Amino acid sequence: MGVANPHTGKAFDNKNIARTVLCKSVMVICLLFTMLSAAYSQELNAQVTVVAPELGTTIDASLITNLQKQLTDFINQRKWTTDQFQPEEKINCNFAIALTGIASQDVYEARLTVQAARPVYNSVYQSVLVNYQDGQFIFKYRPYQRLEFNPSQVAGTDALAANLTATIAYYINIILGLDYDSFEQGKGMPFFKNAQSIVVGAPRASNIKGWQSFDGQRNRYYLSSNLTAAGMEDMHKVIYKYFRSGLDSMYSHPTQARAQVLEALRTLQKFNQAHPNTMIEQFFMESRTDELVGIFKQAAPEIKADALSVLTQLNPNGANTFNEELKN
Repeated sequence: MGVANPHTGKAFDNKNIARTVLCKSVMVICLLFTMLSAAYSQELNAQVTVVAPELGTTIDASLITNLQKQLTDFINQRKWTTDQFQPEEKINCNFAIALTGIASQDVYEARLTVQAARPVYNSVYQSVLVNYQDGQFIFKYRPYQRLEFNPSQVAGTDALAANLTATIAYYINIILGLDYDSFEQGKGMPFFKNAQSIVVGAPRASNIKGWQSFDGQRNRYYLSSNLTAAGMEDMHKVIYKYFRSGLDSMYSHPTQARAQVLEALRTLQKFNQAHPNTMIEQFFMESRTDELVGIFKQAAPEIKADALSVLTQLNPNGANTFNEELKN
C-alpha cells in the first residue's frame, strides 16, 4: 500500500520510496568518498599570511583578508602531483607576502618569503627544505578575482595578474621537488622541470622581474636552472644523502648518520669548487647553521674537526658560530 506525500497528497509507491532512499544513500556515500579522497590526496599544508606594514591605511584591510584566503585555497585545494598523500604526509610550508608598495591601481609590489620543512624520521624535528625571500614580486589583484594557473599558458591574458599565481606555483614545484629528492635521489626532477617550464612561459612586462638571467644572480631563473641543468647531478646526491641517509638515521644510528651528513657536505664542497657561487648551494645552506651545529656537536673529535673545516668553507657567514661550537 502506498504512503501519502504530505506536500502533494499523492501516494508514494513503496518501490519508489526504496529507490529514492537508495539513490540518496549512494549520493551521500559518493560525497563522503570525494571529500575523503580530497583530504588524502592534497600534498601541502600551507599557511599564507599577507601583511602591509609599510602601506598603512592606504590599503583596504578586506583586500588583504581576501587575498590571504584565496591564496590559501589556491595552494591547499589544488592537486599538484599524481600521488596520494596521507594527512600526516602533507608538506608543511609558509608563504608570507609583505606588500611594500602600490605601483598603480590594483598592482602591488611585495616581498615573498617561502618556507618549507621536512620531518626527520623517528623524531618530532622538522628540517628546513626552503627558507628564501624573493624581493622581486609584483602582481595585480582585485578582491575576489579568480586565481587561475594553467601550466600550458602560464602568462595568461594579463601578465601582472598571472604573475601572482605563476610565482606561487613556481615555488610550490620547488618545494615538491626538494621534498621528493630528499626521499629518493632524483625523484624531484619532474617538479624542477615544471618550475623551469614556468620560467620559460612566465609573464613578461617591463616591471616584472625574477624570471630572466639578467634580473640578478639570485632569482627564480637561476634556482630552477641550477636544479635542472646538465652537470648539476651531484646537487641531487647531496640532498638525498643529507636527508635520507643522514638525518633520517640520527635517532637509530647517530655515528653512521653523521658520517653520511659529512659525506654529503664534502660532495657539496666539490660541487661548489666545480660550480662556484651557484644559487642552489647558497639556497641549500641557508638557515642550516644551527642544525649542523646540533648534528656535529656530540661527534667524535676527528669528525668534528673535519666537519668544521668543510662547514667554514661552505658557509663563511656561519664561520664564527661553527668555530665557537665545534672547535675541540
